[in-house]
Amino acid sequence: MKPPASPKLMDPLNTRLSRRTTLIISVATMVLLIALWWLVTARGWVRPLFLPSPGTVASKFRELNTDGFADATLVEHCRASLFRVFSAFGLACLTAIPIGILMAINDPFKGVLDPIIEFYRPLPPLAYLPLIIIWLGIDDVAKIVLIYLAVFAPICLSTRAGVRAVPREMILAASTLGASRLQIIRHIILPGALPEILTGMRVGIGFGWTTLVAAEMVAATAGLGFMVLNAKDFLATDVVITGILIIGAIAYAFDMLMRFAEQRLVPWKGQD
Repeated sequence: MKPPASPKLMDPLNTRLSRRTTLIISVATMVLLIALWWLVTARGWVRPLFLPSPGTVASKFRELNTDGFADATLVEHCRASLFRVFSAFGLACLTAIPIGILMAINDPFKGVLDPIIEFYRPLPPLAYLPLIIIWLGIDDVAKIVLIYLAVFAPICLSTRAGVRAVPREMILAASTLGASRLQIIRHIILPGALPEILTGMRVGIGFGWTTLVAAEMVAATAGLGFMVLNAKDFLATDVVITGILIIGAIAYAFDMLMRFAEQRLVPWKGQD
């Protein structure tokens, strides 16, 4: 009689590779894309106005570090954007996570806030940017609020979904053993909802970077989004691509940090 097949072999969706193999594939993909970019520009298949070569972009990166662009160095542009995005992200985490928990455990609270969040969540930030400017002016407060609104909704809704997914039996068992409401939230609900909360944070920070460009459209004097928009007016494609690459690199680095946090805080995620 044949022994039963192992679960790993029986699972048709299980195509996991080792971490090292995955890293090698990722690096090879990036090298291939850069090589393709170089080939297209070296062969002259695309005009430099539309797609400058990797060497041109690298030279522009060094130039931006020393001479700057639009009266600000590259470091100053990065510092301004990082301050706006992560200030909004921090405020969103401090408010969205508690509100998401309350919406999951308190139906009246959910009834009040759910229509508001679901109404504004699909709206593009440019739709309510004029209102924020009218209400808050054109300084950094308005920009941070605009990014905050974009980040708040995914974190709040993910938190609510995570709390709803916590097995009710665990909550009842803790209550039966005499745990208080705060103890249940701290020791049962928060750990159980943490995978969804971290996912919401990853999605939220992505929306934050997307909204950054819209936020820096108005009366900004520094910032990566401002730099890209300003370079577009002068057809400085190399500056535009440099700004896009920097935004993508920062966002990817933060996403990798969040993945590392997931592995440390919720190592059971994705496992039976």
